[in-house]
Amino acid sequence: MLREPETRDRAAFVELLASPDVHTYLGGPRPRDELEREMSEVPEWWPGSFVVELDGSMIGQILLRRSPGHRRPAVAGKVSLGYLFLPRAWGFGYAAEACAAALDWLAGALPGEPVVLATQSANVASMRLAAKLGFTEVERFEAWGAAQWLGLRSPGTPSA
Repeated sequence: MLREPETRDRAAFVELLASPDVHTYLGGPRPRDELEREMSEVPEWWPGSFVVELDGSMIGQILLRRSPGHRRPAVAGKVSLGYLFLPRAWGFGYAAEACAAALDWLAGALPGEPVVLATQSANVASMRLAAKLGFTEVERFEAWGAAQWLGLRSPGTPSA
């Protein structure tokens, strides 16, 4: 289920953002004590930001947000898909299901909107998910000391 963040999700958000496994391809985790100090009681929410819930508990987060001033021309002004899942939720297809639902929501909210997704080329699981969701490669580039992959999902692409 996709929903807005709630107070009860705070501990899961801290776990998600402090996890070295989750942040292997994202520049590394944030310090847990820093997160505990700085995170508000109810994690930030905006349209396109979803908590992924399974059996009453948060297992991940989906983010759809516009990148107005992005330095990559293929991304600038487009909606970008991002997602993070707790390691205990990996390998069950939850990311594919949740991302497809979020993309369907976006198609209803902003019909005809293309979506981009960037990931490290070394992140094999993320590359498989991008293909399953209908993203096609636009370019590869170097950033943050690693090879990156950028994909585009055209309007009307069926969800996974």
